[in-house]
Amino acid sequence: MTFDELNILLRDDVQAAIEANLERDPLRVALDRSVPSASVVASVVKYLQRARRKLPSYYAARCVVPQRAFEQSSSEETAAHKRGKGAHCLDLTCGLGVDALYLSKRFERVTTVERDEVLAAIARENFRRLGATNIEVVCGSAEEVVATADEGTFDQIYADPDRRSADGRRQVLLECCSPDVVALMPRLQRLAPRVVIKNSPLFDVAEAERMFGSQCRVEVVSLAGECKEVIAEWDRTFAHNTLTATAIGVGEYSCASSALVAPTMATNPLAARYLLSPDVALRKARLTATYFAEFVPTAKACTADGFYLSEERPEGVALARVYEIVTAQPFAPKQLKRDLARRSIRRLTALKRDLALSSSEICRRLGVSEGGDALWAFTECGGAVWALELKELTTR
Repeated sequence: MTFDELNILLRDDVQAAIEANLERDPLRVALDRSVPSASVVASVVKYLQRARRKLPSYYAARCVVPQRAFEQSSSEETAAHKRGKGAHCLDLTCGLGVDALYLSKRFERVTTVERDEVLAAIARENFRRLGATNIEVVCGSAEEVVATADEGTFDQIYADPDRRSADGRRQVLLECCSPDVVALMPRLQRLAPRVVIKNSPLFDVAEAERMFGSQCRVEVVSLAGECKEVIAEWDRTFAHNTLTATAIGVGEYSCASSALVAPTMATNPLAARYLLSPDVALRKARLTATYFAEFVPTAKACTADGFYLSEERPEGVALARVYEIVTAQPFAPKQLKRDLARRSIRRLTALKRDLALSSSEICRRLGVSEGGDALWAFTECGGAVWALELKELTTR
């Protein structure tokens, strides 16, 4: 979005047109000659409609939501989960400002940095509409702000580096993101007693130790079964490294990285009565074996990063789905296809872990469509591939 487009958007007649067309198909809005500045209105309508679920506060306040900033922003559910509190927080990567907005509910004052002049102006306008009066937007580079700030100025520094290169490719290594927080880290640690870095779901939790050393906490955050972000934080008061798996609205589990245990492996599922599917946050944080060792000591792993089996019914395992095993058999597609046809099962929900076959390929081989109430798991165990008919016992 350009300044000219922003100025058009803020006109009273255009704001009225946005409100009047908010429920319409954006394409029809763009083609409607009775709508002033129809292309601008259509774009705003399109992303406000998308923001209704992801950013409900922004939608309610009719904020300005540019495409790229929207796509790269946190959802309000994940932003609300951010930790920390104090007098002054520095956010080095404003963007649409969702994280800054929720940090402002925990800190007396937030300074947020945005290098793009138009996006900085949009953030100021949005914070005004949202009533967030304790946020200051600084237009400039993170590197410049960090270089000129006085040591000890902030209680916390937060950053969500831009993970797209100049040619649009996604980056995973923090050194390739902007700003380069790895290079800035020594300076950040002098400016604040706590530094928090938001990373992509692809971030390897082991990388945090390379960044922070022995005063690091890594939290993998999931929402509705999907990994949303990996938070790495350094704090001067931390005595050791900690791993945390958090499923928003479900529960969390933490363990010192020095206390991790290795999984006990199962040889086959025939003696098991229950299958456990760990939340993605547990798996990403490499906490699955340790979690089950504490809460389901008899559970054994099918594969190192897959399903677990238990002879006893697990209780109190919030970070896993629990299924009763109805039948267990070696995966023989032709035989199973005949069995399913005989039982008139034409649709099947296939759960799978650590298999080269996709769920769609499994269903194709079995002659069924994906989805439906019939629930089966397909997994390696003891060097063989197994098919397990399931009945779900816990839901979220």
